[in-house]
Amino acid sequence: MTSQVSSPAEQADGAVVGEQRRAAGAKDVRRLDRVIIRFAGDSGDGMQLTGDRFTSETASFGNDLSTLPNFPAEIRAPAGTLPGVSSFQLHFADHDILTPGDAPNVLVAMNPAALRANIGDLPRGAEIIVNTDEFTKRAMQKVGYEASPLEDGSLDGYNLHPVPLTTLTVEALKEFELSRKEAERSKNMFALGLLSWMYHRPTEGTEKFLKSKFAKKPDIAAANIAAFRAGWNFGETTEDFAVSYEVAPAAKAFPVGTYRNISGNLALAYGLVAAGRQADLPLFLGSYPITPASDILHELSRHKNFGVRTFQAEDEIAGIGAALGAAFGGALAVTTTSGPGVALKSETIGLAVSLELPLVVVDIQRGGPSTGLPTKTEQADLLQAMYGRNGEAPVPVVAPCTPADCFDAALEAARIALTYRTPVFLLSDGYLANGSEPWRIPELDELPDLRVQFAQGPNHTLADGTEVFWPYKRDARTLARPWAIPGTPGLEHRIGGIEKQDGTGNISYDPANHDFMVRTRQAKVDGIEVPDVEVDDPGGADTLVLGWGSTYGPITAAVRRLRTAGVPIAQAHLRHLNPFPKNLGAVLKRYDKVVIPEMNLGQLATLVRAKYLVDAHSYNQVNGMPFKAEQLATALKEAIDG
Repeated sequence: MTSQVSSPAEQADGAVVGEQRRAAGAKDVRRLDRVIIRFAGDSGDGMQLTGDRFTSETASFGNDLSTLPNFPAEIRAPAGTLPGVSSFQLHFADHDILTPGDAPNVLVAMNPAALRANIGDLPRGAEIIVNTDEFTKRAMQKVGYEASPLEDGSLDGYNLHPVPLTTLTVEALKEFELSRKEAERSKNMFALGLLSWMYHRPTEGTEKFLKSKFAKKPDIAAANIAAFRAGWNFGETTEDFAVSYEVAPAAKAFPVGTYRNISGNLALAYGLVAAGRQADLPLFLGSYPITPASDILHELSRHKNFGVRTFQAEDEIAGIGAALGAAFGGALAVTTTSGPGVALKSETIGLAVSLELPLVVVDIQRGGPSTGLPTKTEQADLLQAMYGRNGEAPVPVVAPCTPADCFDAALEAARIALTYRTPVFLLSDGYLANGSEPWRIPELDELPDLRVQFAQGPNHTLADGTEVFWPYKRDARTLARPWAIPGTPGLEHRIGGIEKQDGTGNISYDPANHDFMVRTRQAKVDGIEVPDVEVDDPGGADTLVLGWGSTYGPITAAVRRLRTAGVPIAQAHLRHLNPFPKNLGAVLKRYDKVVIPEMNLGQLATLVRAKYLVDAHSYNQVNGMPFKAEQLATALKEAIDG
């Protein structure tokens, strides 16, 4: 995702630009504290690119922001149909925000399908900008409109702006030697220019981006820039848009530092690169492309200069097999996938548990089961990560809570894997992976030291005084076994999936030894040092809302709404799901009610009930979309009153 860098110290420049524009134009300018915009159209209309560019300019201006891309799973869904609608929602503000917003203030609808698919989410009084050129009789009938919604009064409750975007774009590009079809493709840039004028977004970054993107096709670059400028000028001159809006930079929302806009997958990739550097190890990714995890493979393949090696395997099993081989060879090994891929990787994850080698397994969760909903979000792989292997094969589980937090979660997963010699699950999801927010770029001295000591020689003395290397002789504190690099003289040892003898690593079928090894591997995971869970409790709360993963934003926004209304409620959020923080049981017992919202049918609630014997209440949603803050606030209030 294209991003811009900014810092709070520089954000005042954006306000100056706003003052200059206000002085230059006669139209009314209104200041808002936040806005939610949704771009919607066919999957071929460039809505994701349009949203990305608006987001990047918003980030450079200094607003806090949160995004929600939403697109079909098909490469090219049928044009003009409801299943083919692609949208991009952006919430930006002059203060700290947590979600992409519940309901858009502005909808840009490129065709009838986009309008019909999204109109139900709009509150009365919202702005609707429609491309009237696409509202033909055939296009409207395709999505069930018997009469034009632009003329039948059904949109009277909204502030409707009918704009012939296609015609205006073609007219603006008539000086270019383009066919009508080629010119029409730039209508998304016209719309972007119009919205950029409407909300006083910077323009320089977008023009620079277009020149770079179409560097080999300068005529196309010039045409897109011309369409973008034409959209801006249209907003400036047309009578239909009498008001523009300003949202000031969120200078007070961020600590001092250098910021950039970042998506979850990009943050996760950067976190893995940073982990490799902090461990002073080569980073190896063995992966097979799968939505929504593929972006991590794409990004890591660009960073060979940081000692990163990527291998796109022929299938999921080969991808993790190569990664585990790299771990055996002394690399920080990673494999990335989504839920269906985890199922295929399960046997090799079990092998990694048995071999006790560091391996980071990244699962970007999506709707299931089977191939399910590839482009929709869900967090229903928790029990699969916990138990989805044969035998007793415990694996630590870490989950980021925001797109930017994916960077820190990657470092934490690597720390656990390297310190305790174990595979580790990192559970992100499609909402975090594709969504974005401002991220403060950390200083180098803020990153953890992840360096490890490889085995160098014998570590055990036999009864006869002979010094030997035992591959399963454990560290007293961590229970981790030594990490021996192949080819190191004197460190030859057996390896494979059959049960090992304690200490020697020899094949063993002894019942007592198997019992001991199973319990030892479990004890190693149980003993992983993780921070205590922090509780946000202003005092007087009888109800605790407990979350994990990407529910953090909606839960926190809902909790804020309740507290603003005078309702006492406490909140805690889990990053470590296996093992749980040591103080979690004591925290849960302090409250009369515990509510756990999840985008599944109650998987964390099941674990909490089983381990702590707490009557946790589930609030569940599995519709492929993140929770809305208002929806959660209502459910939590009902739980408190019930």
